[in-house]
Amino acid sequence: MTQQGAALQTYNNELVKCIEELCSKRDELNRQITLEEEEKTRLQHDIRVLSEKLCRVNESLARRLAARADFDKTIAETEAAYMKILESSQTLLSVLKKETGNLNKATEPRGKDH
Repeated sequence: MTQQGAALQTYNNELVKCIEELCSKRDELNRQITLEEEEKTRLQHDIRVLSEKLCRVNESLARRLAARADFDKTIAETEAAYMKILESSQTLLSVLKKETGNLNKATEPRGKDH
């Protein structure tokens, strides 16, 4: 019976040791789970903050792109109007030179018939 008691005691000690090892592993796993949950919470917060910032940047970018399009349109219209002014000025100068030439001819003294 003492031999059976000794064997039972050995089994009991091994069983307790196995249970303690399992508890230790579970505690370590719980610690890792807690760390990952904290990291997950931090990351979710960062994502929310970055998403809000991205939204603000997208809105600002859209406004700036629209403003640039307005500038482009205004510049194109102004350049077109300026080109028309230049063409009109060139035409006016050409007409003025022609008329000046005609006036000069008309005011020149005629031959030596007098």
